[in-house]
Amino acid sequence: MNFIALDFETANQKRHSACSIALVVVQDNQLVGRYYSLIQPQTDFHWRNIQVHGITPEMVKDAPTFKEVWQDIEPLFQPDHLIVAHNAAFDNGVLRHTLAHHGLAQPYYQSLCTVTASRRLMPELENHKLNTLCQAIGIPLEHHHHALDDAIASAQILLHLNQYFPTSELEKTVKIIS
Repeated sequence: MNFIALDFETANQKRHSACSIALVVVQDNQLVGRYYSLIQPQTDFHWRNIQVHGITPEMVKDAPTFKEVWQDIEPLFQPDHLIVAHNAAFDNGVLRHTLAHHGLAQPYYQSLCTVTASRRLMPELENHKLNTLCQAIGIPLEHHHHALDDAIASAQILLHLNQYFPTSELEKTVKIIS
């Protein structure tokens, strides 16, 4: 299985306030690449968001802007690439709004949400939060709400689901983002 796991953290409740991003590249069921960057969101931080992820304005003051980060990662977002996220509606929304905020074009790509897939394939769980799901299937999650750790966990969740459930069931949860 080949895909890219994505996770964002935001500075505040606005979807264009990305302050960190992680991408994990999986090829032939193996994690083969990682990308992590803090992002200067060019907006204010809300204390609740800082409380969740621990990223402060001081930490991102010299970080690249999203426009600079996008130059590095844009080639990963292609129509034939599967982008995976836990609660993909959030991460796809952050990407869409951040791109629009910076006047950048929205790419076409395939998206799979591990929340949706796990709800479909593991309905017996009390909830499908990232930390609950990781605990249920034995995936370590040391720093929940750190973009890289969350992206790695999302990748491992999809690999687990792919190992134990038919690919046709996972394919039913794929959406095209445009």
